[in-house]
Amino acid sequence: MSGIRRKLQITFITGLLVIVPIAVPVWVFWELLSFVDRLLAPLISETFPLYLPGLGLFVAMLVVILMGIFATNVVGRRILGWLDSLLFRIPIFRNVYSAVKQLLNAFSPDNQVAFKEFVVVHNRGTGHYCFGFLTGAVSLQRANGETEPLVAVYVPTNHLYLGDILLARREDVILTRLTVPQGIQIVLSGGISIPQVLRQDLPDSGGG
Repeated sequence: MSGIRRKLQITFITGLLVIVPIAVPVWVFWELLSFVDRLLAPLISETFPLYLPGLGLFVAMLVVILMGIFATNVVGRRILGWLDSLLFRIPIFRNVYSAVKQLLNAFSPDNQVAFKEFVVVHNRGTGHYCFGFLTGAVSLQRANGETEPLVAVYVPTNHLYLGDILLARREDVILTRLTVPQGIQIVLSGGISIPQVLRQDLPDSGGG
């Protein structure tokens, strides 16, 4: 009897492992679709005589695409630039707006200050390692005139949108062969999607 029970448990868990990865994305997509539909329901009911499921999401995507087209032409850039400068003048709001905008701009392929590499930072004091995104380089000039090259690493502490900025020595930062999108997936999954082997990527010698 115990053998049958154990076999049922294994079969049940196997079924969960198959269903959950499929059901969760479907549920998230449906909730997103329903949320956008409810949000745009007043506008859609006045514009379209019939209710179609998913129409709100379609309209939202269309609005985003049109905004992208508007933001990439000369007139749109000037208007958005004026609006951007106006928002930066609003107390308190400008701090949140600036932080969110910089974080979102980090994912833009045209942004020169975007996340450059997905790296591993080694804390020699504790022996621990942590994931981070390489964002830039800086030189620390000491009182005696000596300079020490450092790199800036963004280390997420709460999913992806909250984190710390670490200034680390170059030798304490390990470049990986993982792309930035792969690193984002690892962070958002809480490390579940981390590969079994992390391969170090050698830095570019610069052709010297």
